[in-house]
Amino acid sequence: MALDLSKVGLRERLKAQREPHWQRLRTGCFLGFRPSKRGGKGTWIARAYDEDSGKYRVKSLGDFGTLAGNQMFAAAKKDAEALAELIEAGGEIRAKLETVGDACCAYAESRPEAKERFRRYVYSDPVANVKLDKLRRRHVKEWRDRLEAQPSLVSRRKEGERRVRVRAPSTVNRDMAVLRAALAKVLSPGAPNSEAAWQEALKSIPNANGRRTLYLDRGQRQKLVGNIVAEAAPFVRALCLLPLRPGALAALNAGDFDKRTAELTIGKDKTGKPRRIQLPTDAAKLLTAQVADKLPTAPLFMRENGQPWNKDSWKGPIAKAVITSGLPKGATAYTLRHSTITDLVSAGLPLLTIAQISGTSAEMIERHYGHLASDAATKALEGLAL
Repeated sequence: MALDLSKVGLRERLKAQREPHWQRLRTGCFLGFRPSKRGGKGTWIARAYDEDSGKYRVKSLGDFGTLAGNQMFAAAKKDAEALAELIEAGGEIRAKLETVGDACCAYAESRPEAKERFRRYVYSDPVANVKLDKLRRRHVKEWRDRLEAQPSLVSRRKEGERRVRVRAPSTVNRDMAVLRAALAKVLSPGAPNSEAAWQEALKSIPNANGRRTLYLDRGQRQKLVGNIVAEAAPFVRALCLLPLRPGALAALNAGDFDKRTAELTIGKDKTGKPRRIQLPTDAAKLLTAQVADKLPTAPLFMRENGQPWNKDSWKGPIAKAVITSGLPKGATAYTLRHSTITDLVSAGLPLLTIAQISGTSAEMIERHYGHLASDAATKALEGLAL
């Protein structure tokens, strides 16, 4: 006689054993129940056949402890059938997400920037161990308070001295944004003004993102490249030719540039999504010289010690060149990115195209550089005067 797990009395009489008691729902789809040896509610298990591998895929569904005994079977059956449909469609079984840390790990799988922020501010924090179904506004509020109180590292001197500053509101917003996005993937917003409203503790600080105002024109950028040490010149010149993040440029390998088609593939960047851009002649010549006699896995921009550039190694040379060139104090590698984007906007290139090349959102370009596009439009309209 076929087993019927929908009957509560029958389940209560089943023998506790390692192998679940299975009920066939349909071809290739089974629902199992493993009674608890300690008098608990027992665990439900789904099993579905994967034709690609020729094996059954198994997933624990939990105990459905919040449901009445006569409702557990229906909920477990629904999840088992959903698993079978997922497997039949070629999908992957995702690990069960139980804690805030689990949700962050899942979200960061294809997002390097989020992964790094979680490593610094979430995984080692008590909030990482909070169960998702137990998460309350106070948990997130306490995490936010700890985040805001943690100073930002400005630099670390050779002697080991750390220079820090108060965490800027814009930095707090960026750190909160990734946690908010990770939780939103797995949790619904709680009722407003309740302890379940975890999302309220992660609201952005208003008016925190000011525009970058320090701009270097082409003459100033040429002066900077001319006064920087020879080792750093190719890297800095590339920052003047392409609107890329310094970290993304430094992470490139020789194999990321195809000199035959003059195409560059940017993989490791804030967005986490690889993109390809067609390079103009000057940039293509620069990168062609950089890949000469290098293995595909070698850094595209290599220091004299064979290592790639990073924020700690490019800061010093750029700071010295800024002083030598008589440029405005505070000019950094990111100033070059801002300056190139500014020139592209002023030249009338569509904001969406600029966003795609620079690896950011069109909304961010519009927010920080939209006023330049408006100025360009005004000048164009002036040309229509009769």
